[in-house]
Amino acid sequence: MKLNRVAIVSKFGSEESENVAKKVAKKFLANRAEVFTIAPVFVEGAKKIDTVDEISDKKLDLVVTLGGDGTTLRTFRSLTSEVPLLTINVGGNRGILSEITLDKIDVAINDIRSNKVWLDKRTRVVASVGGQEFPPALNEIYINRQNLTKTAEFEIKFQNDVVKQKMDGVMISTPSGSTGHSFSLGGPILHESLDVLIITPVAPVRRLPSIVVPDEKIQVICSHDCNIVMDAQVIKACDFEEPIVIKKHKIQAVFVRLKRQGLRQMSKLGF
Repeated sequence: MKLNRVAIVSKFGSEESENVAKKVAKKFLANRAEVFTIAPVFVEGAKKIDTVDEISDKKLDLVVTLGGDGTTLRTFRSLTSEVPLLTINVGGNRGILSEITLDKIDVAINDIRSNKVWLDKRTRVVASVGGQEFPPALNEIYINRQNLTKTAEFEIKFQNDVVKQKMDGVMISTPSGSTGHSFSLGGPILHESLDVLIITPVAPVRRLPSIVVPDEKIQVICSHDCNIVMDAQVIKACDFEEPIVIKKHKIQAVFVRLKRQGLRQMSKLGF
């Protein structure tokens, strides 16, 4: 795997992560890579860009994230191609999506240069309304009612089947997201490589379980104005009775892994 052009992305607003980003940038510069850092991080010899959104047009070989899962999700959303991420947990909580801690960075660089890593490709999902496509999500898309004083009716259509019931919302999760918000709502934990999605009703009036379906188009219609929330970071509004289409995104999220491991996210939860 080439390491000619590398971007370093630190956790937003974290001085600890920014300081670590400088150290990591110097290591890649020492390996003769062209390095891009995101403001306010600057290292002599590296090229500084203003925002993480600018990395998409740099024709990168690798992006290194330094933070928690929020930093990883934000970075993937900025990419328009399948550039692999090496995720380093710095200042995050459990770092479910992280591959290594900082003490393993030298090993990681050597393994990448020696092609001793494997690329873990993950499904992402994207929502659209009226033909307008919103930013993709790696973990989940959560559709919930805006008016919290009235229970909305949600219609969920998959293939030729329709479920219609009053509830607070509905969550569409990927296998990667199965250990996140979906899990806290009672959803199952899935192997990350499966080509499926999880549909989880949120507080239905008549209890409905989560259902695992093939990663095909899902349509959701809400009787009230609602919010469409991508990875708990981006919120878009949708009018009542307007169809929301959720489908597999054409660009996958790619992680650099130092070793193969089944149910790696589940192990991070302590199982």
